[in-house]
Formats: sequence, C-alpha cells, structure tokens
Amino acid sequence: MNGLINPPAIYLYRAFVDFRKSINGLAALVESDTDLPLDTGALFLFTNKQRDKIKILYWDKTGFALWYKRLEKNKFKWPSKEDNQVFTLSNMELEQLLAGFTIIGHKPIEIHDFTMS
Repeated sequence: MNGLINPPAIYLYRAFVDFRKSINGLAALVESDTDLPLDTGALFLFTNKQRDKIKILYWDKTGFALWYKRLEKNKFKWPSKEDNQVFTLSNMELEQLLAGFTIIGHKPIEIHDFTMS
C-alpha cells in the first residue's frame, strides 16, 4: 500500500471479524463500535480469526475502497490480549505489520542521520 495513499490516520481493530463482511459490514462495525469518522480517508484494519488475512477499509473521496491480503504460511502479529479495542498505528507500523513484524509493544524504529559534515 506504500505510496498508493497518504492516510491521515491508521486504526487497527483488535478483535477478529467475520471475513464474509465486506465494505458495508465493516463500515457498520466501525460506526457501531467506535466514535471514529469513516469519511476522513483513515485506514481501518481488520483480521480474521486465524489471523492469516487482513482487510483495510478506507474512504477515497469518491467512495469506499477495500484492500485485502492473504498470507500463505504465516499469521499477522495481531494484538489479542490488549484492553484497547482500537489502536492507532503509524505508517511505519503498518508497513511492519504487512511485512510480518510484531508492532504492538514495540517502539517504532528511529532513523538517525549519520551524515558526516
């Protein structure tokens, strides 16, 4: 997804969802379980019970779009024992999640400029 969109916020929905839900079902879930606005361009991330699939719902100014990814052998490192229902992620954390890294409980990697003057 890197480079395709520039979201103002990224929200990870902690509980697994029924992956038969599509755009309308996932949007209804966000509306009923959170106070988050759907029409800002923010990304809403969902996973299935097996954590081998991820759906990302977002509004792109002309309508809702849904992005879907299925892992062949691994599972997404999803927070399951946290109290928060929704987490806010950075763009870097989203990239790490999609690449298979654990993101919850870890600070983002700091990049330092070691340019010699």
